Amino acid sequence: MPDMSPAPQINLTSAATARIAAILSRDSAPDMKLRIAVAGGGCSGFQYHFSFDPEVTGDDLVYQNGAARVVVDETSLGLLAGSVIDFVEDMAGSSFQIKNPQAKTGCGCGNSFSM
Repeated sequence: MPDMSPAPQINLTSAATARIAAILSRDSAPDMKLRIAVAGGGCSGFQYHFSFDPEVTGDDLVYQNGAARVVVDETSLGLLAGSVIDFVEDMAGSSFQIKNPQAKTGCGCGNSFSM
């Protein structure tokens, strides 16, 4: 099992921590984690991907805050270093949002960015 306490390169807000924990508590798979990844694509060059995944691979880092578990692969972590993961609820809906200090530009929907 990977180290559950890596040097903090991403941070979770209390809203994101609470939402992840709430979702994971409803899931029947006890090893489920929120996976955050960055891939090429989107309208700005890179795109954030969120999924729930029970697996942890050799290049994954696991961040845990109470019942909230987040997995990020090393490549994505390089593009997310210093980011804050938040969960926002407003009139337009609710979603996880990433405040990435490395992003130079982003699209209107907030799901893609360029460096």
